[in-house]
Amino acid sequence: MTRVLLTGFEPFGGETTNPSWVAVQAVAREWSGPEQIIPVQLPVVFDDSIDRAIAEHFPDLVISVGQAGGFATIELERVAINVQDARIPDNSGAQPIDEPVVADGPAAHFSSLPIKAAVAAVQAAGIPASVSQSAGTYTCNHVFYRLRHLGQHGGFVHVPFSTEQLDGRDVVSLPQARITEAVRIVVRTALDVSTDLKVGGGALA
Repeated sequence: MTRVLLTGFEPFGGETTNPSWVAVQAVAREWSGPEQIIPVQLPVVFDDSIDRAIAEHFPDLVISVGQAGGFATIELERVAINVQDARIPDNSGAQPIDEPVVADGPAAHFSSLPIKAAVAAVQAAGIPASVSQSAGTYTCNHVFYRLRHLGQHGGFVHVPFSTEQLDGRDVVSLPQARITEAVRIVVRTALDVSTDLKVGGGALA
């Protein structure tokens, strides 16, 4: 049986919920395929929690999901860079500045997910999605870099704020149900597609 490690994050930055973890739990709970979906909540901390989850569950595929507040679309991340540069402290109070994720590691690791096929599939469901050229320099990038540095097949997905968590705040968002559906589509696409689409997904800046 194919084992899929699907991770989301705990709340951070003053929020009381994290749509990434809400989506991960829902996808795992409602999954109807033959694969085993293993949901794991990661702390918003610069540590080796993703390494421990991989060592515990021996997954065939790892898809990590995180919140990118202020974004309006589902973002399929192309690359993780070997830099930690935290604009705010993590949930343990740590705030690394210009430090490597892995000492003496390569400058970057690329996703092994079919990111363009996943974007197309999410868009076909009427949900806005795009390829992102940077996972940032916070804990999401940290997790993405570490899972690929370990040689795991997988990658990272950023999701917007959920409309429900904002409680009337005027910030771009998507309904939680749409975020959950997008994550489910990404997982299904990653399982079904072995060769990515050859379509434009780059950025001018």
